[in-house]
Amino acid sequence: MEREPWTLLVVDDEEKWLDVVANYLEGEGYRVIRALDGIEALSQIQKHPEIDAVLLDWMMPGMSGLDVCRRIRSFSDVPILFLTAKSEEVDKLLGLELGGDDYLTKPFSLREMVARIRAVLRRARGKDRGMGGSEEKFLRGPLEIDVPGHKVWLNGREISLTPTEFKLLTTLASKPGRTYSRLQLLESALGEEYAGYERSIDTHIHNLRKKIEENPSDPRFIQTVFGVGYRFGDVR
Repeated sequence: MEREPWTLLVVDDEEKWLDVVANYLEGEGYRVIRALDGIEALSQIQKHPEIDAVLLDWMMPGMSGLDVCRRIRSFSDVPILFLTAKSEEVDKLLGLELGGDDYLTKPFSLREMVARIRAVLRRARGKDRGMGGSEEKFLRGPLEIDVPGHKVWLNGREISLTPTEFKLLTTLASKPGRTYSRLQLLESALGEEYAGYERSIDTHIHNLRKKIEENPSDPRFIQTVFGVGYRFGDVR
């Protein structure tokens, strides 16, 4: 049975640009819901639980994209792709730290935008095999990971992770003790289209540690291998 079209929420206060993006995405087979500001975006995402991903403009009057991201993350793990004119790396990493899954810097090509959306949706639906291993469920000490269900429990309590955080965790946890470089994590956990974004991995790892580590500054699960990358500790 053929799947229903992916549903995207596109948020931008520039109506002409919003129309360009939305029309292109509809031409690519997506169903698009539009919002011209943060308040409307929050209303739409509450009204439409079927939304699969959000394309969110960073700079909007009133409620900024960062504020919208914070609000969404308080009740949903839907993938968020920032659309931003900000080119400074610190700004981009701030968006990721607040729960964004990826970002595109304006101006960008619409084809690249679609490629990024597809990558985010694959992660959200677990369609990337990557380096996550063949196990459907596995235990790592007090951490239980259900790969097809995209669920994680720590000491019996379910932990809410974004699709990017979940993919990174399953990649690392599938092979405890193996060290992955940032580039390996990007290419295998997120997709080859992310080459050149290595430093964004640090932000996602930082967010993941805050959720699963008792002491994020002295991590038990996700350990830093200085000068190389990260590995999952030998947890029993």
